[in-house]
Formats: sequence, C-alpha cells, structure tokens
Amino acid sequence: MQHKVALIGGDGIGPEIVAAGREVLDAAGERYGFDINWTEFDIGAERYLATGELLTEEDIQELSKFPAIYFGAIGDDRVRPGILEKGILLAIRFHFDQFINLRPIKLLDGVTTPLANKKPEDIDFVVVRENTEDFYVGIGSRFSGTHEQKTLEVVRDMYNIKFGLDVETDADELAYQIGVITRPGAERVIRYAFDLANRRRKKVTSVDKANVLSDVYGLWRDVFTGVAAGYPDIQTEFNFVDAVTMWFVKNPEWFDVVVTPNMFGDIITDLGAMIQGGLGLAPGGNINPDGTSMFEPIHGSAPKYRGQDVANPLATIWAGSMLLDHLGEHDAAAAVLRAIERSIRDGYVTRDMGGAMKTSEVGRKIAELVKTV
Repeated sequence: MQHKVALIGGDGIGPEIVAAGREVLDAAGERYGFDINWTEFDIGAERYLATGELLTEEDIQELSKFPAIYFGAIGDDRVRPGILEKGILLAIRFHFDQFINLRPIKLLDGVTTPLANKKPEDIDFVVVRENTEDFYVGIGSRFSGTHEQKTLEVVRDMYNIKFGLDVETDADELAYQIGVITRPGAERVIRYAFDLANRRRKKVTSVDKANVLSDVYGLWRDVFTGVAAGYPDIQTEFNFVDAVTMWFVKNPEWFDVVVTPNMFGDIITDLGAMIQGGLGLAPGGNINPDGTSMFEPIHGSAPKYRGQDVANPLATIWAGSMLLDHLGEHDAAAAVLRAIERSIRDGYVTRDMGGAMKTSEVGRKIAELVKTV
C-alpha cells in the first residue's frame, strides 16, 4: 500500500520537526506494510522574501492531488505578522474547505500537567472546532476621519434603534467584524462531532455564547439540537465558553467530545494544550473528510531556534499519528502514540521537557520504538 503525502516544512523550526516526524512515519510504514510517497513543497517565508509569492495557483493545483499535507510551522520575524499566516496557512484551510479543526486534549503517560492531582485517565477528550466560519470569515472594516462621519452616524442610529436609546457620540474611529454561522456549515461539523463520539464515550458538549450573542449562536444551538435528535444514545449538553474554560481546569474528566464555533475553539484549545503539558505536545488536524486535509503542530515557528536542532518534535510526530489515522492506518497511528509515550517515560525528550536530546535524536528514538511497542 502506498500513500501520497505533501510535505511543507515552512519556516523557523518547521523543517527540523517535520523531518523528525517523517522519519517516524516511515518507520511505522516499515512495520505495518505501507509506504509513504513524500513530495516536498517550497512554500514559506524564504520563497516569499525572494519572489513575493505566498500560495500560488500552481501550488493549489499540485496540493489538491494529495489526500494529506504534513505541515511544519509558519512565521518569520522578517515578515510582518499575518502575511504568511493568512496568505499560506489560512489560504490552504479555506481553499480545501478544511472545515474541521481536530484537537486531541490528552495527557500522555509521563507528562506533568499543571492541574493538581490529575492523571492521564482524567484528561482525555477531543475538541472539534468549526474551521471556516464565525468571526474568521474576514468580513469587517475600520473607519476613521470626518469623511466617514456618515458611517459613524448610521452605526450609532442602528445601536439606538435596537436598544431604544438616544446616544450621541463624538467617536471619530470605528471598527466592526461580522461573525457568520450558516446552517449547513454548523451541521456538518456538529455531525462529525457526534460520529466521533459514537466511537468514543458517547458524550458531546456544545460550546457557544448564546446568552449574549443570541442571533449567531442561537442558530448554532438550533442546529446542534436538530443533529442530536438523530443520535439518541449520545449524551449532550450546552456550555457557555466562559464556563467551559473553568470546567476544563476543574473537571477535565467530564468531557469527551467538545464541539465549538471557530473563535471559541481557537481560544479553548490553547487552554487544552496547557493542561495536556504545553504547546510542544499539542497536535492538530485541519480536516476535509472528502478532500485534502492538513496535519500540524499548533505551536509557532520559533525563528530564534531555527537550525539549532533543539525544538520539541513531539507535537509534530503526534500530528503525524493523526495523519496516519486519517489515511486509514489505525494500527500504525496507535503505535506512533505509544512510542511517543515510551520515549517520554524513558526520558528521551528535548530540553524544554527536562531532557538533553536533540530534535533529530528524539525523532530517531521514536522511529526505533515504533517498530517494537
């Protein structure tokens, strides 16, 4: 069996951590009888600085030939923040309609959590984040100066009409952002969450802020309720986003599958990363079940550590496990995760986790372990 995978090392530590992950995935293939046909893409800061190109039409056409992309990191301090992130990473997510951002929040054996008295059996849930809608659709603007006074007046009038007020304002600057939830967009990600819960502990928690943003998240709740009716064996609940952050810390064992709109998912998955041991242990998948999906660590590119072979590759290797699972290589994916845990227990980790191993050495060790665990 052969799988085609696109590889984008990206910026900073990206090429190093992806190289470690590639070695592990190749080793898993040797044990479980499949090959990965890797194709590397030169997409990132270096090309942008040299040519001005971010993600080209040719890139998109070529990437569309692959069921999966293995992605390292994006970001370079020589480029203004947002240019690479929006022009490459978000462009890939939106173009390939990767409407699911999948984030396992799992405390691995041997990892210390900042939560007192919590053990691996207490922290093992999954966040399913809607990945293409909400406030991240990019509909908004910013106005300033007297030439925009009419816009300011219109917005003030709308505010007054809604709340029955008569408020004057001398504001000379205004910004707005529109959040968009569509019924089909919400339904497909919520249904994915329920299908996932069917394979886990049969519980789904919906996160929103419908008590304040009742229009946009009221629709989310309606869709969730409608989908839930088709899964009578699955326990369901609603949580406001502020409440769920408290419960993540107090009782993480309460959760199984958490489904959330885009913006709240962005926030709570960073909290999840901390309770599972830090960003160096946090993988993510950007998934289109019927198209090209992308797997990556959720941390940044750490340009100051570029080329030093000191970055923690475990999140990237774990993302590789998710990639294998997505390709149907479930036994190999599980073996990679077991090998990561064995490496941690045995102390084969980088300095950020108290070890002395290099990035490449950790990758090599886990590649050895994946053949035996």
